[in-house]
Amino acid sequence: MDRYELRRLDYSLSEDHQALQAAYKDLFATRCTIDTVRAAEESGFDKNLWERLCAMGATTMALPESVGGDGATLVDLTLVAEEIGRSLAPVPWIDHVVAARLLARLGSVDADVVNGKNLVALDPAPDSAGVRLIPAGSIADRLLVRDGDEIVALSFSSRPARVDNIGKLPMAWVDPAAADSRTVLASGAAALAEYQRALDEWQLLTAAALVGLVEETMTIAAEFSKTRYTLGVPISTLQAISHPLANIAIVVQGGRNLARRAAWFLDNEPDERRELAPSAFVFMAEEAAKAATMAVHVQGGLGVSAEAAATAYLVRARGWAIAGGDPGVTAKYIAQIVADREGRS
Repeated sequence: MDRYELRRLDYSLSEDHQALQAAYKDLFATRCTIDTVRAAEESGFDKNLWERLCAMGATTMALPESVGGDGATLVDLTLVAEEIGRSLAPVPWIDHVVAARLLARLGSVDADVVNGKNLVALDPAPDSAGVRLIPAGSIADRLLVRDGDEIVALSFSSRPARVDNIGKLPMAWVDPAAADSRTVLASGAAALAEYQRALDEWQLLTAAALVGLVEETMTIAAEFSKTRYTLGVPISTLQAISHPLANIAIVVQGGRNLARRAAWFLDNEPDERRELAPSAFVFMAEEAAKAATMAVHVQGGLGVSAEAAATAYLVRARGWAIAGGDPGVTAKYIAQIVADREGRS
């Protein structure tokens, strides 16, 4: 087996990957405590954290060198997404970089988008039409949506109002007909294929964020279980606690491997395994909520208190998974990809 073939099956990280992830882990550990997360819940956005993230190159890294970016791979981006999920960072990094990458592919990206000064986002739901709910709709300077066979950039002189949501996101109802500016960026089958690529990337990075979220909520539960005793022994020694926590660890590793594999294929063989990115999303959308619920149960009454960090992870595990619409629609999309491939074989 040559190195190229081996890399398709290898989930390990290089030293550069490890250094990249460690840098962002340190940033969020220092600048995004649970108090920071809770303070941003009213708007769903921490502007200071966003500016620090941009200054660190988190938006620039995601874009090709041809437009002034750093040419990071999707595997690199999954590492940043994991740390965003681990810290529950109230920044629309996933929405922005996916939309910016789409703009770059369409030849419509500018320097302010590359460096994150102008925030862009897209409608990540696979089946939207008319008025739609967009996760970063209340804070984005430009929104990218599909309208028939066109990809359209929308801007509003007065941004749409944020609506309360379980994921604590800067979500808003967006009516394309009410936009003050409407620019058609591309149209036709090729344009829609590029938008689908953006949806795949959004689902991939959201899956990676959910991996980080689940791993942290597992850590919170495990640390709690080691300090609580019953009948003279830590509750972590009880099968009713240790076995579910082990299952969560399996979910984390499985989701992480699937996301990295999907990222590699999207970068290197995008037409070969098109079902991998949406599969990572559907898997983590289902498992994240179950894992976070179990982590809350481990902590008993404390786990469901408003002060508990586990509660913040639980609501986001549920809310982030449905921010792009019903994961069941994505499951049908996966089935169609597989059916089409089998039909050609």
